Amino acid sequence: MMLVDTHAHLYASEFDGDRLEMIHRAIQAGVGRIYLPNVDADTIPALLSTCALSDILYPMMGLHPCQVTAGFTETLAEIKGELYRNSRLYYAVGEMGIDLHWDKTTRPYQEEAFRVQCGWACELDLPVVIHSREATEAVLELLEPMDPRPARGVFHCFSGDRHQVERIQALGNYYFGIGGVITYKNSGLAALVKNIPLDRIVLETDAPYLAPTPFRGKRNEPAFLVNIAESLGRALGLPVDEIEKITTGNALALFERSGKVEG
Repeated sequence: MMLVDTHAHLYASEFDGDRLEMIHRAIQAGVGRIYLPNVDADTIPALLSTCALSDILYPMMGLHPCQVTAGFTETLAEIKGELYRNSRLYYAVGEMGIDLHWDKTTRPYQEEAFRVQCGWACELDLPVVIHSREATEAVLELLEPMDPRPARGVFHCFSGDRHQVERIQALGNYYFGIGGVITYKNSGLAALVKNIPLDRIVLETDAPYLAPTPFRGKRNEPAFLVNIAESLGRALGLPVDEIEKITTGNALALFERSGKVEG
């Protein structure tokens, strides 16, 4: 068996000093796949050069909502061009979504960028990797009436409530990304995961951010996925090897290739 990190920014500058060593530590810890989300047009070269370092790294392509500004249509066009030229290379559209933590004034732009990228996912039959910081409700209001809607997706770093869990389940093959926050005592996530079907949970680190306890406050990396799996196991009363088996199967199902984008 192996662990799968469904969300890590390994091309970030925080890893410039020891990127290869960090990847080796992940492999030694049992992490067999790591999926890397894009942020904007400027991060594409770093994303691709990082993925070239190891065959356990899998790229995704999208525009992060925090990078959506008044001129976002030009950036979207660049990202779309990259995605459609190399659709067989990418495993999802993402990281995309809505972020109402940093700048609520860009919400109309973010919503339009979200709709556009969901359209790409429908055309290419790719999953969507959804960022929804302080915006799970806003994302659901966009997704629920959408027709067509991406057939698969994951709510990265999920932090919603029980009712939102039920609404996300009703969308279809949508998953919940659980990361280091589950190890934080006052997050409430350890209790919330009991309301999420186990066949809809995937693991993630969001490295270099959100390191789990006991590394909280330090740089996160995929090797710490073991700590997240152990914490999820404690929350659900399951052995870590069972968590590993189920979440890996879920991740492979989420990112499974369709006939339109065969690897």
